[in-house]
Amino acid sequence: MDKQLEPNMHDEVQRYYGETLESSDDLKTTACCTATAPSDYIRKLLGDIHEEVSRRYYGCGLVLPEALEGLRILDLGCGAGQDVYLLSRLVGPHGHVTGVDMTPAQLRVANDHLDFHMERYGYSEPNVDFIEANIEELDLIGLPDASFDLIVSNCVVNLAVDKGAVLRSAQRLLKPGGEMYFSDIYADRRVPEELTTDPVLYGECLAGAMYWNDFLDMAREVGFAVPRLLTNSPVDVTDPELQQCVGELRFYSATYRLFSFSGAETGSENYGQMAIYQGSIPQHPDQIRLDKHFIFKAGEPTPICGNTSRLLKASRFAPFFHIIGDDSVHLGAFGIKEDQFPFTEDASEGEGGRCC
Repeated sequence: MDKQLEPNMHDEVQRYYGETLESSDDLKTTACCTATAPSDYIRKLLGDIHEEVSRRYYGCGLVLPEALEGLRILDLGCGAGQDVYLLSRLVGPHGHVTGVDMTPAQLRVANDHLDFHMERYGYSEPNVDFIEANIEELDLIGLPDASFDLIVSNCVVNLAVDKGAVLRSAQRLLKPGGEMYFSDIYADRRVPEELTTDPVLYGECLAGAMYWNDFLDMAREVGFAVPRLLTNSPVDVTDPELQQCVGELRFYSATYRLFSFSGAETGSENYGQMAIYQGSIPQHPDQIRLDKHFIFKAGEPTPICGNTSRLLKASRFAPFFHIIGDDSVHLGAFGIKEDQFPFTEDASEGEGGRCC
């Protein structure tokens, strides 16, 4: 993209989310809708979010992974702060959540209700803060290297002009074993150049959507060796004019997990290893889902590939798993292709998702 266009697109995004959109009712697609139904526990927490904050929520997924207590979390493109406040509750008073967004109108809503949420949660001191900044320029705001356990983002990376800069910064800011867990919009092919500067298509998270294969290449290039697809569902373009613009393009909302750990192999290799989930993560006593391939039921040995073994040992999940075996004997390919085209027309598990 012509560098001269970049400031214009940033301005258009600020205008769209700060002025054009008053609530989710103004959206022209289902891109900013959460397809997966939240659990009863999360639904209860959503009931504690201030109404104005919820009304200005434009996420496309639930960026609330497991085992969050005490973590330091960075939310890229936090908007009016709904995910920040949900995460604030889940990390507890000894954790901390920092939200970054470039739209002043959204951040005003987030800051206006800081005291409301801290009082609701019973915290004597705030465990959140908000920074006005472009997520493509995180190097300019003084965040130290390796200072976060988890980075989340909800339907925002597609709005970045320089997506590589966002992923490079995420890799730099994560501690070893840390995770970037984010929901975003992807396309089944590269979006034609003539559509990439349309302000409505861009604001609706379509014009800036990444072709999934380009995203996987980019993630690996910056050091996230084994991207993990967790959920996906198709996006409906409900506005007739936008339907005509996008033509045969198809879009998907998807949640990916990117872990920062060393020693990853290119493919999924079999060493005969197994993992047993101890059932000890709060709110997840029965099972946890690492990605579309791996669901761990408490107490049951589950075959894993070498990369999954390394990931579990390096990440915050290590205390919750018992790994059986090592990588001293190679048994060939594990039997899954981590980089195969991941999206189907079937929505991920769960029904009754919600828009904002």
